[in-house]
Amino acid sequence: MNAIAGNANAERRAELLATAAEVFAALGYNATTVRRIADEAGLLAGSLYYHFDSKESMLDEILSAFLDELWAGYGTVLTAGLGPRETIESLVTQSFRQIDRHGPAVAIYQRESRHLSAQSRFAYLTDSRAKFEDAWLRTLERGVAEQAFRGDLDVRLVYRFVRDTVWVAASWYRPGGTHSPEEIARQYLSMVLEGITPRI
Repeated sequence: MNAIAGNANAERRAELLATAAEVFAALGYNATTVRRIADEAGLLAGSLYYHFDSKESMLDEILSAFLDELWAGYGTVLTAGLGPRETIESLVTQSFRQIDRHGPAVAIYQRESRHLSAQSRFAYLTDSRAKFEDAWLRTLERGVAEQAFRGDLDVRLVYRFVRDTVWVAASWYRPGGTHSPEEIARQYLSMVLEGITPRI
């Protein structure tokens, strides 16, 4: 396969994955058929198997790409030596950037990850969820210890509140809207942080 054909095939795979992500997000994984994805992509169902061996493979690529990019961004934040407040601000901003780039994948992850993680192929979803929780809880605990956040906070409740408040945005956010991901993050942070920082 020459470079041009290879690039065209890669682009077509990316287009098909984007279509599949939209269908999975709208219908749910179990209700989605290969035929439905093919129909949305303008293909015969058999043609889809030229690119992917199953709908499970498609979902795996969709979720893996999202999580790989999420953790690359989170890793940069968590190793930057920022203070607790700045770390929370950067994690929230990174999260909204991922919603902007991978909205359907975020919606799938939110709705399906606990069910999917029971399958060996998707065991990495459990690992990612635990890693995610640990990163946020450690940052919040450090903020309380350093008095950057209020001392009476239940950090686990704060974590759940911020997590759910941020990620549920995937249900309504649309790329290219009035506000950039960074602006939405700033607005969210102004509401959240005023509630967890010490009162003067």
